[in-house]
Amino acid sequence: MVFGQVVAIVLALGLLMFFAYRGYPVIVFAPIFTLLAVVISGLALMPSYTETYMANAANYIKTYFPIFLLGAIFGKVMELNGAASSIARSIVKVLGSKRAMLSVVLACAVLTYGGVSLFVVAFAVYPFAVAVFREADIPKRLIPGTIALGAFTFTMDALPGTPQVQNIIPTTYFGTDAYAAPVVGIVGGVMVLAAGMFWLEKRRKQAAAAGEGYGTGHKNEPETAEGQRYPNLWVSLVPLVLVLVFNYLLSRGFLTVNTWYSPELLKTFNIANVKTVASSWALIIALFIGIAAALCINVRHVQSKLAAGLTAAAMGSLLAIFNTASEVGFGNVVKTLPGFKAIQNFILNISSQPLINEAVSVNILSGVTGSASGGLSIALEVMGKQYLAAGQAAGISPEWLHRIASMASGGMDTLPHNGAVITLLAITGLTHRQSYKDIFAITVVKTLTVLILAAVLSFM
Repeated sequence: MVFGQVVAIVLALGLLMFFAYRGYPVIVFAPIFTLLAVVISGLALMPSYTETYMANAANYIKTYFPIFLLGAIFGKVMELNGAASSIARSIVKVLGSKRAMLSVVLACAVLTYGGVSLFVVAFAVYPFAVAVFREADIPKRLIPGTIALGAFTFTMDALPGTPQVQNIIPTTYFGTDAYAAPVVGIVGGVMVLAAGMFWLEKRRKQAAAAGEGYGTGHKNEPETAEGQRYPNLWVSLVPLVLVLVFNYLLSRGFLTVNTWYSPELLKTFNIANVKTVASSWALIIALFIGIAAALCINVRHVQSKLAAGLTAAAMGSLLAIFNTASEVGFGNVVKTLPGFKAIQNFILNISSQPLINEAVSVNILSGVTGSASGGLSIALEVMGKQYLAAGQAAGISPEWLHRIASMASGGMDTLPHNGAVITLLAITGLTHRQSYKDIFAITVVKTLTVLILAAVLSFM
């Protein structure tokens, strides 16, 4: 009986992963496979859909939609005003072809840590990556792995204060903020950067020894932008700096939103603990300020494209959050199924250490869903309270739980069916066969790093 109930969940997960990999919309198929698991488990079909799946998906949208929307708008405006390209171009120009790979990684890192979305970063950096790789005669097939290291790893979820949503989601469950466990995050970030650069440089040297250069006949080669005018570098950096500074001041500084409203007032809005919403509030305000500053750069150029740009950003944010919310609804229904108890016990018994368990479960779910935010949300929705309770019993700081969960989400999420990976390859005109090996190597580096950190912290 228990075996059949577990099979129902595994089957639903497998089908969701398969259809996501084949390019079918998660929004459509997540509820279908959710209800399939419900039927096989013998539970009530419609109440599970309307009162569990939809209720939890809607709650996720209510909580995180402002961050998805404002983040998408901020990235789009930074693209339209040329500031993102200016920053990437300046870093690549300073470091030059002798440090081509490092320059691309750092350009991506600066933009991602400043709050620009991963997709905008890939578009902005790619033309300069092509120029410097061509000049250094490095194979173009190594560009996706290089961009992935800079944009999809340490600045997305490891470094304290990063405004990416993967660093904000754990705050709701652990009562932390975006700057949780700064030392752990910095150490982990340095480990990922060092190991990732070691791999990429090794691959470059192997190609050079084999006589392989940039190559010819590539697809999607960017047009030369000779004579194009970019905003001043220091002006371009202002919106990024403002987002980071105000996010800190509103999270931990003298402007902290924790003290804006009295506990009595918050209770009227069903907010029992301001810490569960403070990080989201801080980032929302910081992004508003960043957007306002970005709109002041290259105003005439932005004005003619602003309407179309805002529409594209809004549509992109809607697709992103509805995809993730669909996966959250899936996870919340799954945890009500009879077979889930057996799966939960299996995961919790992998190790007696909460941090290791958390790292493993988040990695697995991020890999299955092909989404860092989706896998992280499912894992914490389903087992966040257990991890917090187990951590408190073991004397483990909620900040450590936050940082390990956040970093683990950016581990196995970049499997072949991941949307960011597919988009990155499309932008560069390359295929999985040509470039996925290096993306996967970065994925392995990230996964091993977070597991090592979880193990070390568990036995400190």
